[in-house]
Amino acid sequence: MDIIRIILSILLPPLGVFLQVGLGKHFWINVILTILGYIPGIIHAVYIIATR
Repeated sequence: MDIIRIILSILLPPLGVFLQVGLGKHFWINVILTILGYIPGIIHAVYIIATR
């Protein structure tokens, strides 16, 4: 299941974080990072998925 989340995180980072943690603070941090730059959003999303 983590492989699917990582693939979704590469395509749309907030979606991968949402599937992992829901609408918590990490989701909103990821939305902001994705708006500021796509790559930081991907890095954060993969980090959140890998550590949980």
